[in-house]
Amino acid sequence: MNLTVFFVVGLLVHIVFFMSIFDIYFTSPLVHGMTPQRVPLAPPAKRLVLFVADGLRADSLLQPNANGTRRAPYIRNIIEEMGSWGVSHTRVPTESRPGHVALIAGFYEDVSAVARGWKENPVEFDSVFNESRNTWCWGSPDILPMFAKGASGDHVYTHMYSAAMEDFAAKDASKLDTWVFDEVKAFFSSAKGNESMLAKLRQEQNVFFLHLLGIDTNGHAHRPMSSEYLKNVEIVDTGVEEVVSIVEDFFDNDGKTAYIFTSDHGMTNWGTHGAGHPSETLTPLVAWGAGVQGPQRVATQHFDDRYLPEWRLENVKRLDVSQADIAPLMSSLIGVPIPLNSVGILPLEYLNNSKVFKAESMYANSLQIMEQFKVKMAQKKDTTLSVLFTPYQLLTESKQLDFIQKARSLIQQGEYDEAISVCHAMIALATEGLTYYHTYDRFFLGCSVVLGFVGWTSYVVLIILKTHAGLRKPRAPRDLAPGRIFFSVALGITLFLLVQASPWTYYIYCLLPVPIWYSVLLVSTTIPVLYIDSDFLYLLIRLASVSADTAQLGSIDFACSSLQVVSFFYRATLTVGLAVLSGWPLFSHLYTKTKAWSLAWTLVCLLLAAFPMMPVVGREPSVTLVMCAGALTVLTSACFLSMVHVALCAYVVSSTHSSLSQKQGLPLFNQLVSWMTLGEISRSDTCCTSMCEKLNIMCTFVALFPPVLSLLMFVWINLEQEATHTQGLCLQLSSFDFSDSIDITKIRQLKLDDIRRSYFFIFFIVTAFFGTGNIASINSFDPASVYCFLTVFNPFVMGALLMWKVIHFANYLNVFFIFLFSLFLIVLVISDLMALHFFFLVKDYGSWLDIGTRLEVSAPLQHIPQKSCISHYVIVMSMTIFLMLLSIVSHILTSRRIHVCRKMKMHFP
Repeated sequence: MNLTVFFVVGLLVHIVFFMSIFDIYFTSPLVHGMTPQRVPLAPPAKRLVLFVADGLRADSLLQPNANGTRRAPYIRNIIEEMGSWGVSHTRVPTESRPGHVALIAGFYEDVSAVARGWKENPVEFDSVFNESRNTWCWGSPDILPMFAKGASGDHVYTHMYSAAMEDFAAKDASKLDTWVFDEVKAFFSSAKGNESMLAKLRQEQNVFFLHLLGIDTNGHAHRPMSSEYLKNVEIVDTGVEEVVSIVEDFFDNDGKTAYIFTSDHGMTNWGTHGAGHPSETLTPLVAWGAGVQGPQRVATQHFDDRYLPEWRLENVKRLDVSQADIAPLMSSLIGVPIPLNSVGILPLEYLNNSKVFKAESMYANSLQIMEQFKVKMAQKKDTTLSVLFTPYQLLTESKQLDFIQKARSLIQQGEYDEAISVCHAMIALATEGLTYYHTYDRFFLGCSVVLGFVGWTSYVVLIILKTHAGLRKPRAPRDLAPGRIFFSVALGITLFLLVQASPWTYYIYCLLPVPIWYSVLLVSTTIPVLYIDSDFLYLLIRLASVSADTAQLGSIDFACSSLQVVSFFYRATLTVGLAVLSGWPLFSHLYTKTKAWSLAWTLVCLLLAAFPMMPVVGREPSVTLVMCAGALTVLTSACFLSMVHVALCAYVVSSTHSSLSQKQGLPLFNQLVSWMTLGEISRSDTCCTSMCEKLNIMCTFVALFPPVLSLLMFVWINLEQEATHTQGLCLQLSSFDFSDSIDITKIRQLKLDDIRRSYFFIFFIVTAFFGTGNIASINSFDPASVYCFLTVFNPFVMGALLMWKVIHFANYLNVFFIFLFSLFLIVLVISDLMALHFFFLVKDYGSWLDIGTRLEVSAPLQHIPQKSCISHYVIVMSMTIFLMLLSIVSHILTSRRIHVCRKMKMHFP
C-alpha cells in the first residue's frame, strides 16, 4: 500500500475508534414524551427562594473559626433552630454546569456535556424553573441563560452582570455576590409600585434563584483557606439574612415561603474542582420555611467522613441527599411537577407535612421515573427486531401495573408507610431499567469496535512481517471468493441496521471491520508461503524463524503496552521505569563505548524519576522555582535570541505574580508578551519551555520538568547515535534521494533494538503527560495556570490553554524522534494495544477528564470514588491520531522535490 494512502486510511480508522467511545458510553440519557405527574394535594409553600453559593464546601460553611466563633451565624442559627440540614453529595464532573443541572433539573447530565457549553443547552431538558409559574434569576451569565433558553414560554427572567466582572485578578471578587443581593433588594423595592409585577409576584409556584459566584472566584484566586474566601462566606451569610428579611416583609410574613441554601460543587485546598475529591463532592444543604421539617435532636449519629465533631453538630440530625434529590424536594414544596427527566428521589425527611402528602408525593415521584422507563423501553423496542428484543425482566408491563395498583391501593387504605416502601422499590427497579435500556446496544457496538481494533492491529503486524521477514511469493491468480464473502457480510450488516432504523454512526462502527479484515486476509496470503522450489529443510527453518519472530514481537508489544497501562493508574510506575531505564547503557554495553553520555543518561533519568513521586497538582505558588527553570533554560540555550526570549518570559512570570499578589490585575505588557510567545511556539523548542513556565506560574516543581525532560531527550539522541554506530548501521543521508520511494528492507532489517526504541518513545510520551500530573491540572479546573494570558473567566479559552500546556510536553518527543516507517508501525501497535486495554476499562460515570491518579487524602476525608477511564482512552487515541498526522506531514515534506528559481534545492553538498 502506498504510504500516503496507509497514513490517511489509518488516520480515518483511528478517528472512528476515537469517536466510537462517545456513542457507546456517553450518549444522552434523556428521553422525551413523558406525562407530567402532579400531587393532588395543596403544596405547603407558595414560593421558593433558592440560594446557590458556587464553589462552597460543606466544611467552609459549617466549621467554626479558629477562635471558636461561627463563620456563618445566620445559617448556623437556621440549622439549630429553624430548619433541616445535611450534606449534598455531588457527582463528578464537579463543575458549575452539571452541578446546576443536577440541582434544578434533577438528573446527572452526560459527562461530555461539560465540553459543549455553559450558555446553551446541548439537549432539551425540563427543570423546576420550566415547571414553575414564574422564575426570577440573578447571577452569572455563564449559568442563567441555559435554564432560560430551555424553558417553554416566557416565564424565566434573568438579571446578569457582565462577563468582564468575573475577573480572578479583581481586588474583591465578593462584589459578584453583593451585586446579586443589591439587585434583589432593588427588584422587590421597585415591585411595590408596579401593579402588574405585584400581581405576578403574589401568584403561587414562583421561584427566586440567586446564583452567588463570588465564593468560587475567590477560591480559585486565593484558595478556600484564604481570608478572602472565608470573608466572602460571611458576606453571603449576611446577604442571605437580608434577602430573607426583605422577602418575608414583602409577603407580609405569610409563612408560605420555602428557602433552600446549597452549592453546586466544592473546592480542593489548592483551589481547583472538577474531580472526585471529597472536598469537591461534599456540599452543604440547608432548608427552612414553609413545609420544611424543623431541627431534629438526636443523642448520637455516625457518618464516615467524621465531620460532625469538628462542626459541633453531633446532636442536630444530619440528612444527607444526592444532589439530584433537591429538584424533587423543590417541586414538592411549591406543588409543581417534578422535572420530566429527573432521577432524584424525594427526601421525605425534609418535609413537614402529613403522611398522606408524603405518600402522594412519593407516588408521583415513582410514576415520573416509571414514565421515563416506559418511553425508553418503547423506543428500544421500536428499533429492535422483535425476535432479538430482550425486555428488562424485573419490570415487565404486567409488573409495572402491579406496582402501580399496589401503591395506589395502599394509599387509599391509609397504609402510607407501606405505600412509600413500594414506591421506593418501584423507583429502584425503574432506575435500573433505565440503565438497562440506555446501555442496550453497548455490547453489540463494543464488539464491532473491538473487532475493528484487533483487525487493524493484526494488519499492521502483518505489514511489519511482510516488510522485514524476508518472505515473498510469486503473485498468485486472484481468488474472488473471499471478496464475495466479505461483500455479502457487509450487505447483511447493512440490511440488519436498516431494518432496526439504527443511527448512521452504527453503520460506520459495524461495517468498518469488514474491509479491515479483508485487508488482513489479502496481506496474510503473501507471508507464510515460500517459493515452491525451496529446499525443504530451509523451508522449515524459515517458518520456525518467522513463527518465533512473530511470537517474540507479539509478546514484547503486549508486555510493553501492559506496563504503560499500569502507569496510567499508578504514577509511581514511571519512577520505577525511569530507574530501570537509567541502567540501559550498562545492559547494552554502551557504557564501554561512551562513558560520558552513559553517565549523563543515568543521572538525568534518576533526576526525572523524582517528578512522578511528587503531588499530582501543585499546591502553593513558587515563582522562585519557575525562575530557576528559566535560568536553566538560558544556560543551556545556544542562541542569544533564545536566551533573551527566555529571560523576558521569566520576567513576565515574576511580574505577573507580583501584580496579582498585590491585586493590581494583569499588566497589559505581560499579557501581550504571553500571547506572542504562544503564537511563536512552533518556531523553537525554547518557546515551548517559555510558555510552559507561564502556564505553571502557580505550580512548584512543575516548572523544572520541561528542562529536565529536554535534557534527557538530548542525551537519548546521542546515545542512540552511538548505538547505531556500534551496530554498524550508520547511514549517509546525503546518499539518498528522499523524493524517491525507499525500500527500507534494502537498508537494514528491524532489530529488537527497534522495538526498544519504539517503547522508549511511548514511555517518554506517557512520562510527559503524567510526570507532573499535568492532566490532573486540567481535570481539576485551576485558572491560576493561565493568569499570564487572561484572568477574566472564559472556560473555552482557559481550557484550550491548559490542553496546550499538556500537548507541548509530548511535542518534545516528536522533535527528537527520527521518522522511520517501520519504527512508527511498532509504535502504532503498542499504542493500539494500550487503547484496547482502556476501551474495556471505560466507565460511563465520572469526569471525562478524570484520569484515575490518586490524590492525597487527609483524615477525615478517606473515601475517593472510583475513577473513570475515559480520559485514558482519549489520551492514547489522541496521541495516536497526532502521530498519524505528524507522519503524514513528515512523509509529504521528505518525499517531494523543492525547486527554487527552477533549481532544485539541495540539503547536502
